[in-house]
Amino acid sequence: MNRREFTIGSAVTIGGLLLPGAGAYGDEGVLDKNRLVRLGINALARSPEMNYFSDGHRGAALISAHLMCVNNKFDEAATTRIIELFDLNWAPTKLCQPFPENDRVEDAAEQMGKALAEGGGVLRQVGHDAIFAMHAIKAFRLLPETATPERVEGVCRLIRAFTPWRDEEPDADVDPPPFSDEVAASRYILKEASDSIDRFVGFGQGFAGHMLTFGQSLVELATMGDEEWAESCRTAFRKYVTVTRKGPQPDDRKIMDHKFSKLRPNEAEYWQKRGAKTLGIGHVFKYPYAYYDLIARANDPAIHAEFESKAWQLF
Repeated sequence: MNRREFTIGSAVTIGGLLLPGAGAYGDEGVLDKNRLVRLGINALARSPEMNYFSDGHRGAALISAHLMCVNNKFDEAATTRIIELFDLNWAPTKLCQPFPENDRVEDAAEQMGKALAEGGGVLRQVGHDAIFAMHAIKAFRLLPETATPERVEGVCRLIRAFTPWRDEEPDADVDPPPFSDEVAASRYILKEASDSIDRFVGFGQGFAGHMLTFGQSLVELATMGDEEWAESCRTAFRKYVTVTRKGPQPDDRKIMDHKFSKLRPNEAEYWQKRGAKTLGIGHVFKYPYAYYDLIARANDPAIHAEFESKAWQLF
């Protein structure tokens, strides 16, 4: 765990919802016993049996939402609404159902890392192998008892399921800082994501959003002490930066841009105004988690101001 990890406090909720009047964090309590993390790791492990790509996203989104709320000290109103959205959509489904209790796999994180490193620098479906591996490793370390053989096997299958995508040689001038240098690497990723927002106007913001999530997953892996696994993805990440710098291609699908809004995901009103069935496959949680994490690590007011001026296009 690095200095940005959090301490788990006592449970103050019933059925996943905060008790009336209870704060979300600090001395007043926390999210219910990492419930969203547990649901998320169940979903990641089960997704290869269902739709590995879409359902894997949902699992990572549950974990991202928990970490986003805790690390950024979201208030009770925002946290309650986020939990409500999950309870209305994914939590009751087969995807998130428990696995049988079993003995703990002691080398679960190492198995995830080895499965990721098998990619050998291939850019696989926008880097989701790295994104989901990081979330699984994070979840198993937060809840070691969930690292059962069935879950570990399921997540390893998920990591290996991703296929090559625009896997061409990276440009020589694409050279990110070491991912263990969290300040420099975070600034690099944020700048590339900001530039991608500008390039892909009219084509949706998946390219910018995945710059955040792919890059942040490698920074987080490295700063958790798993630098070898993060750096095993360096070539794949360089390929992705090369792709985004080229801008839209003839076969890229045009997507309507978001309407301007001053609301941001760290405000309760942002979540309260979302409809009950607007979660998609979970980018609404994964993008802001990666963004706020990178902004905190980068500690650069100029980069923060630049991104905030256009963040409505992404969120």
